[in-house]
Amino acid sequence: MKYILDMHTHTIVSGHAYTTLLENAKYASEIGLQLLGTTDHGPSMPGAPHHWYFGNLKVLPRELFGVTMLYGCEANIIDYEGNLDLPMDIQERIDIMIASIHEPVMEATENADLNTTAFLKTMDNPNVHIIGHPGNPKFPIHEEELIKKAKEKNILIEINNSSFVSSRIGSSKICSKIASLCKEHGVKIILNSDAHFCQRIGNFDAAVEVLKQINMPEELIINRSKTEFLDFLRFKGKKI
Repeated sequence: MKYILDMHTHTIVSGHAYTTLLENAKYASEIGLQLLGTTDHGPSMPGAPHHWYFGNLKVLPRELFGVTMLYGCEANIIDYEGNLDLPMDIQERIDIMIASIHEPVMEATENADLNTTAFLKTMDNPNVHIIGHPGNPKFPIHEEELIKKAKEKNILIEINNSSFVSSRIGSSKICSKIASLCKEHGVKIILNSDAHFCQRIGNFDAAVEVLKQINMPEELIINRSKTEFLDFLRFKGKKI
């Protein structure tokens, strides 16, 4: 199956990534992606941009090198109340928002009740479209509660390729369980590269291997269709 979109990529603006927006878009075009999301880290991450950066994304073109571009943020969950590190007016204006927990922002805890509560409360925010890398073993969760809430709120669960190959090592078993629960409950997932360098964009190989092991139905993987993904965002209220 050819997957034609990647919604979780970073540019040099994130502070610890290494290619520019134009370099990322050009590479995406070269490998045949139709839709690219640029989602730099929210302001609470060390080295990340001020929230004004996200407020000004409207000046960027909708198409680069023949690739349809979506401009958003990988926002940080900053507390157990599920609050995010972008002002609400900016959350409402950007094209797409991933909500993630990161150790530099939240202290790692083995308390699955607390971590799950943070995610569940975040998912009450109508501006959240994707839950980022929920399989991080440093932040254990009650996986089935997360998946049931995703179904209720029509939020995509990310299977993050980077978690298997370069960060959050130890995620594989948890991500497999999360994907299996998505299969069981009919919850759609999104494969994302979490690329911090352009040549990693669109690479989902490790994540795909996990999905093969559980016989994940293709219809639950939203990366198959540009139209389906844009319709998802429009259903969530985005005018794209």
